[in-house]
Amino acid sequence: MVVKKNVSLKDILSFAGHHFIWFTAWSVSVACLYYFTDLKQFSIPWLPLSLIGTAVAFYVGFKNNQAYDRVWEGRKIWGSIVNSSRSWGSMVKHFANNQHTTQPRYQDEINALKEKIIYRHIAWVYTLRSQLLINTDWEHVNLKGSYGKLGQQRQKKFGTGLFEDGIMETNLSDYLPKEELALLDNFENTATHIIDKQAEELTKLRSLNLIDDFRHMELQKILNEFYAFQGMAERIKKFPLPRQYANASFIFVCLFIFMLPFGMVSEFSKLGNWGIWLSVPFMVIVGWIFVVMELVGDYSENPFEGLATDVPMLSICRTIEIDLLQMLGKKDIPKPIQAKNGILM
Repeated sequence: MVVKKNVSLKDILSFAGHHFIWFTAWSVSVACLYYFTDLKQFSIPWLPLSLIGTAVAFYVGFKNNQAYDRVWEGRKIWGSIVNSSRSWGSMVKHFANNQHTTQPRYQDEINALKEKIIYRHIAWVYTLRSQLLINTDWEHVNLKGSYGKLGQQRQKKFGTGLFEDGIMETNLSDYLPKEELALLDNFENTATHIIDKQAEELTKLRSLNLIDDFRHMELQKILNEFYAFQGMAERIKKFPLPRQYANASFIFVCLFIFMLPFGMVSEFSKLGNWGIWLSVPFMVIVGWIFVVMELVGDYSENPFEGLATDVPMLSICRTIEIDLLQMLGKKDIPKPIQAKNGILM
């Protein structure tokens, strides 16, 4: 997530500045053809071209709205995970006790059970983040050719590559028993297995009479919420913005950019031959704006891709980790994740 108040011109140019090169070349080529050949006989009237540009702008705006909705929904899901995680930690901490036991347990034993459950939940949030970062076929880093290489470079320079590698593995080893950690490789969806293990632990607490039926059901209800939040996030991850909308937007922008010089140069030529060359910077600016609009939507539609446009899952996981460790009264608390180069992951 970009956390700068203002995006600098340098940031914009690093994101889409390379498109100036090919569009300048295309605009100059049309201007040269118009100036040195009989291409003046071929021109596109400005009125229909402007109508096409308006239609394309509306369509790109529609796509960008849908892309923003996916990002915002992803952020709301993780916000709900934060809230429910705090409730989970507080309820586990205060619900499990000797109030209903016929054979009271030592407090140290009860505290160890509570710590084990809360630690497992911290492992779950990091596991879920790790699973959501597994790139799908339609995400930028897996595209073919130069597009994929550019996506990989951006992920390394402006995404997860800015932060420490191995964050998930480190936290799993810190918060899961070795025997549980070894078993995770046997499950395709390890986050689901961890929640199931939590349900098993609740059953154990109930069998020891450390919680009653009501508290058991309330805790299980929160586990069901975690299942729901995980499913919502997986739906966004595994179901792309429908490609018929996304690809049509790209095609429409390309067609408009192709036609733009033929309409604009004819309008500027009415000022004289010098107007033909004056049209070049205007063609470049207008075309580049449409390209940037298309790119903004394209890079926003996948909020769990490991890029600067992502939901800041690492920061949110660390917030949950800090809150739950402080509930347990721990002193060795990790520091919140800080933004790097104006990007928070």
